[in-house]
Amino acid sequence: MSSGNTLPHELASLVSPINDSQLTLLQQSATQLSPQQLAWVSGYFWGLSQAHENPVSQAVSRAVAIAPSGQLTIIFASQTGNAKGVAEALEQEAQAAGITAKLFDASDYKGKDLAKESYVIFVASTNGEGEAPDNAIDLHEFLQSKKAPKLPNLQYGVIGLGDSSYEFFCQTGKDFDAFLEKLGAQRFIDRIDCDVDYDACASEWRTQALARVKQALASQAEIVQQPIVHSATHSSSYTKQHPYHASLLTSQKITGRDSGKDVRHIEIDLTDSGIVYQPGDALGVWYENSPSLAKAILAAVGLEESETVEVDGKKVSILQALIEQYEITNSNPQFITQFAELSGSKKLHKLVEEKDKLREYSANTQIIDVLKEKKTKLSAEQLISLLRRLTPRLYSIASSQAEVDEEVHLTVAVVEYEKNGELRQGGASSFLAQRLEEGGTVKVFVEHNKQFKLPEDDHTPIIMVGPGTGIAPFRSFIQERDNRGASGKNWLFFGDRTFTQDFLYQTEWQKYLKSGVLSRLEVAFSRDQHEKVYVQHRILEQAEQVWAWLQQGAHLYVCGDATHMAKDVHHAFVQVAQQKGGLSAEQAEEYFNQLRKEKRYQRDVY
Repeated sequence: MSSGNTLPHELASLVSPINDSQLTLLQQSATQLSPQQLAWVSGYFWGLSQAHENPVSQAVSRAVAIAPSGQLTIIFASQTGNAKGVAEALEQEAQAAGITAKLFDASDYKGKDLAKESYVIFVASTNGEGEAPDNAIDLHEFLQSKKAPKLPNLQYGVIGLGDSSYEFFCQTGKDFDAFLEKLGAQRFIDRIDCDVDYDACASEWRTQALARVKQALASQAEIVQQPIVHSATHSSSYTKQHPYHASLLTSQKITGRDSGKDVRHIEIDLTDSGIVYQPGDALGVWYENSPSLAKAILAAVGLEESETVEVDGKKVSILQALIEQYEITNSNPQFITQFAELSGSKKLHKLVEEKDKLREYSANTQIIDVLKEKKTKLSAEQLISLLRRLTPRLYSIASSQAEVDEEVHLTVAVVEYEKNGELRQGGASSFLAQRLEEGGTVKVFVEHNKQFKLPEDDHTPIIMVGPGTGIAPFRSFIQERDNRGASGKNWLFFGDRTFTQDFLYQTEWQKYLKSGVLSRLEVAFSRDQHEKVYVQHRILEQAEQVWAWLQQGAHLYVCGDATHMAKDVHHAFVQVAQQKGGLSAEQAEEYFNQLRKEKRYQRDVY
């Protein structure tokens, strides 16, 4: 919180009904406040009256959110530096006039933050034949996308710089003006389009614009308005039984064209849902099965697609039931056991007698391939009786709402392989990556995970181990800590097959490293050298620093494969405690058990 919004201690203590002595104290304290601070205090106390679980912290956060910003934000879109120069002059003139101003390169500004602003001025040059400057391409695209926020409370102005000899004179300035207007923002001054000799007209426009901003901010500070509160504690009514019908925004492959894996970055729109999630939570996804797979299963057991079956008291076609109501990809020991009886398959009967082999076969064989072990004609009722009901898939959320607002992001690896020359795919992953089109509907809900959460203290260092798609929750962790301005150090261990094809979110991690949000990054690409290298090897290589971080109170997080990776990583940490902490194997295990009890060692493995 800035010093301009500092609240006297006496005021912060007034959370009970006012009596005469408290009223006197309140009046005395109020005389110490500026008009801007009085406006802030009104929001603070109103927030206190609405708070429940943690009144003081909730009220403070709400008051900060609703208080007038009292500043001007200046954003420049510049290719050669002209717009930057005009923007810098505007910032200096604003400060000279007593206006708090912040200057942003368009490439450094998050478009969603426009919803938090009161007054914004864009200074925009035009590049080439009407294109946005390189530093503004992302923001330019964002403001015309579905992700752009509504901006009913934003006042804005635009200076366009260009060359009238070109057909698309000042097009970028015109674009930003149109985008903001469409999103509901209001001009406090008309846009000006300046030619190559822009100094005089830009200077005159700046003078007029700053006069209007100064007058508006002064008026705003004098009026104590009833705050509009958006509660951060709102809980969604959407559940597994009653999911939200969201729409797919993006399904983007983030592995290289020569990668042996298809990993998708999925973005889902939650606008107006009221859904709230925290880093570490999972998103439940209800999906539809592949129609072609459903038809193949019907053909394998000799059923017509039009045959009907009763599901939940309703008659539906067997094809519809397989697509929407039943699990038809993953097999299970019970299914195999029952089909062995119906089919009389000797191979399956033998598997049923050996439980370990049955579990292994079940885990690696889809339903269609079990049915093909022995051709068997089934009735619609028999087939349905063998199958489990469809259940949603849970995916670790790969975004922070502080970063993406009313969206949720996932990192999904498409399960895909060949079996006897035929393609086999995962049900949910192929639905999200291939069958669901952008704009299509997907039913979702949040599964809260209290056992995989960031430390409450933002000063606490964290160590994250997330190979492959295990990286997902750590993307949300870093986004959250970045937006919170957390000072705690962040160390990420990531691994995959190859650097060039499988470095998921590479540019994002490099950006966070450059900014200092990510303190350290260790990578292990198993197939980039003769000897296989995995994240557990990197942990052992950095044993001294890992142990030092743990002694400094670091929280430890592991996400990903439970069968091999999580066990190998745990064993590596035990070795670290033995080598650098001088503990016996038994003591090291007890040390990490204690970290678990203290919630300093958390795992999200599957």
